[in-house]
Amino acid sequence: MPGPMPLDGVVVADFSRVLAGPLAASTLADLGADVIKVERAGSGDDTRRWGPPWTANSSSYFESANRGKRSIALDFGDPADLDLACRLVSRADVVVENFLPGTLERFGLDYESARARNPAIVYASITGFGSKAGAH
Repeated sequence: MPGPMPLDGVVVADFSRVLAGPLAASTLADLGADVIKVERAGSGDDTRRWGPPWTANSSSYFESANRGKRSIALDFGDPADLDLACRLVSRADVVVENFLPGTLERFGLDYESARARNPAIVYASITGFGSKAGAH
């Protein structure tokens, strides 16, 4: 049995999709963090359908970029699901996200809202689009 890992006890709320975010969160899982991947209700993460190659459950890409994580499917438009997402952020040590700028702000899941719920949060926003809505 392996010994203690560097990030044992760290909870990560993974709101990321497509490559950079999922790989960053998987690295945290590799180091012992409890990573909870939040997927879209009904269809899950888009990359579940990125194949071939395929595994028994989804695409090989999805399985490799999301290894070591637990998963929950939430619809942010549903008040009960949004409440679960907010509660997850409140108890997480780290949030990883890579939505388009402004998307999570509409749901109260942006950095300022997360920090108001959880002042000690580490919030990693990974973007190829810039950090402001409308940025090019």
